Amino acid sequence: MPAPTPSVTEGPDSTRIRLVILAAASVLFIASLGQTVVTTALPTILSDLGGLSQITWVITAYLMAATVGAPVCGKLGDLFGRKRVMQGGIVVFLLGSLLCALAPSLWVLVAGRAVQGLGGGGLIVVSMASVADAVPPRERGRYQGMLGSVFGVSTVIGPLAGGFIVQHAPWEWLFLMNVPLGLVAFAVLSFGLPKPHPTRRPAIDYPGAISLALTLSLAVVTASLGGSTFPWQSPEIIGLSVAAVVALVVFILIERRAREPILPLQLFRINNFVVSNVVGLIVGTAMFGTITFVPFFMQVVKGMSPALSGMFTFPMMVGIIGASFSAGQIMMRTGRYRMLPVFSTLLLALAMISLATATAETPNWRMAASMVLTGIGIGPVMGVGVTAIQNAVPLNMVGIGTASANMFRLIGGSIGTAIFGAIFSMGLTRQLGGALGGGNPRALSNEMIAAMEPGMREMVINGIAQALHPVFWIAAGSACIACLVSLLMVERPLDARVPLPKDSAPAAE
Repeated sequence: MPAPTPSVTEGPDSTRIRLVILAAASVLFIASLGQTVVTTALPTILSDLGGLSQITWVITAYLMAATVGAPVCGKLGDLFGRKRVMQGGIVVFLLGSLLCALAPSLWVLVAGRAVQGLGGGGLIVVSMASVADAVPPRERGRYQGMLGSVFGVSTVIGPLAGGFIVQHAPWEWLFLMNVPLGLVAFAVLSFGLPKPHPTRRPAIDYPGAISLALTLSLAVVTASLGGSTFPWQSPEIIGLSVAAVVALVVFILIERRAREPILPLQLFRINNFVVSNVVGLIVGTAMFGTITFVPFFMQVVKGMSPALSGMFTFPMMVGIIGASFSAGQIMMRTGRYRMLPVFSTLLLALAMISLATATAETPNWRMAASMVLTGIGIGPVMGVGVTAIQNAVPLNMVGIGTASANMFRLIGGSIGTAIFGAIFSMGLTRQLGGALGGGNPRALSNEMIAAMEPGMREMVINGIAQALHPVFWIAAGSACIACLVSLLMVERPLDARVPLPKDSAPAAE
């Protein structure tokens, strides 16, 4: 017998929707900009503060805190309303920005980046979840595509803005510029989102939040340090891995008994929740791996400058934006979405195969085309995954459901990139043997290679290209697995009406 139709509000006000989307886009922009704006400015910052060997912590601190903040803020949004949590997230993000700008040392900067990430991770997921409060399920794909475009544009603008700022102003302005942007986003948010409905005082799952934060932190730190700072088989990495497993077991035991669990275990019994997050984790691995290794390939193998090699991320973002918009339009017009990630991940596999066969002689237009195809393969997965989750989970869990999509994508990106780095290092050792004298392969630059003798230079370039091939072959195989997993998604009808919050019964599978 079909489940009863929930109460709905017919014909949502278009002005209200535009305000909600504008508010969500504003906070999403500053949060995603904070992820990438420092990448091109790190050499300048670290030459001032010192500690060049600790460069990864400036990135890892933000990533780790954002991974932790996503599910916690997603759940808080379900309990207290999206508006309050986003306002709090902006305040935390700006405090972190000020701490970074005033940092007298590297580790204070790292601490500020962690505070930034905690607020930024929450802003990303809660802004996406706010769409579900105002937009009918059938139209969510369209608006999630718009937010995905904002995410893609800010990801590209970040490195370019960071490089421009450090060339023309002190690096502190990388963080100080967040203050006016954050205040504008706060004002738009205050007017754009309605006040949350008064409710009973909820029980907050503090033990669950702490144990989840510990689990995710240990997982990200293990992935970040393994294969780079410490060998994978070292006692330090083994100890961190064991600690992460223990923390996960403790988290599961806590969540089974919690009154308001921070990540309800019942969500893992919902087919589309599991399928979407597994696919998102795999695609996150391919996305961050491509962003990391393609510019490196273009610099070292193709001999491009760092600025020009970074431009090759533009085609991928064009593909992501175009595919996100197209997928959203298809979902809005047809109400169907199941086959979109199936076809897109298949295209992603083809793109990875193309990159896996690239050499120094590969034309630049083919590299750009491969990046466009990569973006087309990634774009629909992001919007469809969030829409499928929001359409399947109970209404009172939309926030944490949306947060899970971002959390698993970040976990896939951090762990996958670390594993790819280890594979590349092993491949380079196998290809070149002792030719590099034990140096770090990622420390190679155009100048270093240009200074080599012609025979050595050619051998190094070919060795690097060959060492990168397994990375993209594994990414291609992973994309094929994601394609097969996508076939398990259940096509649940996308309603053209907005469910009222009071009817938050679990969706039937």
